[in-house]
Amino acid sequence: MIGTHVHIYAFWCAAVVMLYTYAGYPLWMYLRSRLQPRPQRQGSQLPTVSIILAVHNGAALLRQKIAHLLSLDYPRDRIEIEIVSDGSTDGTDDILEELQDAHLKCFRCPQHSGKAAALNIGMQSATGEILLFLDIRPWIESKALQLLISNFEDPRVGCVTGELVLRDAGHDAGAKAVGGLYWRYEQWIRNCEAKVDSPLGVYGGFYAIRRKLASALPEGTILDDMLQPLNVIRQGYRSVLDLRARAYDIWPKSLRGEFHRKVRTLAGNFQLIQLAPWLLSRQNRLRFELISHKLLRLLVPVLLVILLSSSALLAGRSMLYAGALVAQIGFYTLAALGAGRGIPNLTRIAAPASAFCMLNAAVVVGFYKFLFTRGPLWKIWTSGASSSFATDGQEATDWNATMLNLSLNDQLRTRGLTR
Repeated sequence: MIGTHVHIYAFWCAAVVMLYTYAGYPLWMYLRSRLQPRPQRQGSQLPTVSIILAVHNGAALLRQKIAHLLSLDYPRDRIEIEIVSDGSTDGTDDILEELQDAHLKCFRCPQHSGKAAALNIGMQSATGEILLFLDIRPWIESKALQLLISNFEDPRVGCVTGELVLRDAGHDAGAKAVGGLYWRYEQWIRNCEAKVDSPLGVYGGFYAIRRKLASALPEGTILDDMLQPLNVIRQGYRSVLDLRARAYDIWPKSLRGEFHRKVRTLAGNFQLIQLAPWLLSRQNRLRFELISHKLLRLLVPVLLVILLSSSALLAGRSMLYAGALVAQIGFYTLAALGAGRGIPNLTRIAAPASAFCMLNAAVVVGFYKFLFTRGPLWKIWTSGASSSFATDGQEATDWNATMLNLSLNDQLRTRGLTR
């Protein structure tokens, strides 16, 4: 009898925590965003901006990226571009040697030391009032920089990010589910958090902070796009979203590639607490949000095991638990079908289940990598996974085709010929 009560208690505790994590907290933040919104002030001032671009083996895109940045709708004399080549071996350094522009600063790291080290070099040399952190792959709408910077008119704002639009042409159903349904869900939560106070993280390929608030990143940091904004918030400022400032990117095209990307990101969540234990103290005014939005999700794989095992043990005692067991088995079967190369229509239907299971499997592998990786944790980024820090020939081809189309659409939008 005592064992039965323990199993019932475990089942309902796991169910309630999961329900709160995926529905309760988001709903609470949505209600607060409607009842207690804190819109930021926007203006037309144009402060000086230092664009910091960390690159590892980015030769395939580098020239196009620089031309793209120089074409942005922002006064040229208010911009400096700092490119840090982090141990590149593909000709990136040769391209930097050829470049001649008064607004361009180039730095070369002889050894591949990771993105955090490259960003630190850029920050040390920057002179602009605002630091804009970019990855080599995202394409930015021409007015996006100006729109982003307009939010610094509000003296309470210390960090700003824009809206990331993911392109999913050629992606499999599972990858589309992660980059589509899941990303829209995640962006909705972040937008609600931003309306109340600040989102916990920003899109690392396109965000800006006040230079006076910038902090050197600990060596080997994976999630600079969480640690840097949270350091800004720690100093009493807000981090905000501006959905008018759009950046476009392409994430991995397969569920397997997305799995590798999420392993690295989720390992970075564990690393974040190790590097900045103050995040769990009163120094972090977003401690409740951090626990609810990020840390509880790291417990979900354990909760899923508890749900399955407890419902299996209780199935013979109640139709409720028997139904729960059947529902879980059906869900995991659907996920397995979605991860394979079966019937296209069935694969699309099953894709959300596959994506959910993939994300939680990535938590487990990410935790393992965090515990047992020898050397810098950022090195778990594999060459087989699509990266915003490095590119290959196929990525360059895809990028060029996609960005050409986006550039044309942006020009038409500027002229009022399209939405």
